[in-house]
Amino acid sequence: MRIRQHVNPNQVHFARFRGERPVLDGRPIELEVGCADAQFLFERAAQDPARHYVGLEIREDLVKLVNRRARAQSVPVHAVFCQAQLHMTEIFTPAAVDRVYINFPDPWFKRRHHGRRMVDAALAAGIATVARPGADVFVQSDVWDIALDAMATFESDERFANLAGDWTFWRAGNPYGVRSWREQNAEDTGLPIWRILYRRS
Repeated sequence: MRIRQHVNPNQVHFARFRGERPVLDGRPIELEVGCADAQFLFERAAQDPARHYVGLEIREDLVKLVNRRARAQSVPVHAVFCQAQLHMTEIFTPAAVDRVYINFPDPWFKRRHHGRRMVDAALAAGIATVARPGADVFVQSDVWDIALDAMATFESDERFANLAGDWTFWRAGNPYGVRSWREQNAEDTGLPIWRILYRRS
């Protein structure tokens, strides 16, 4: 199956939530925003199968692939087709999520496309609503501008505390023991990775 690499999240087509909400059973929830093929979540599920792993993804074909794989392997991973900036609070109840990951969001390099970037005030507000107090929010990118914009977004929201100190990148590496394909490729090819780690206040 051919999967589109980039999708304009501002299209009217994505305004209404049409995905399938995950069935949650009280287990701690880890959320990846923009999960793509959910490799990161599958590895987390293998590491700690007692949790529930939910990925939000705007490409519907990828959502179907992830959920087929999860069913075939009987692992607690569920992808949801949605526009995360708009629909996160329709998917989760307040303070339901224990950890949030944003791994290598699309950079949308052209200036006229910057409005399509995923990490913005609307996304941060959604995360602040669904994340429980004390929840980690971990962001990583191999694009300096994206990492800096993400930091500016969360630094501007008093509901998040930077665990490395104000306006400081997290320098202790990935603390969760698993890597997405993009992270693995960046490390294997020597690309720098900028990470930030926040905690929901």
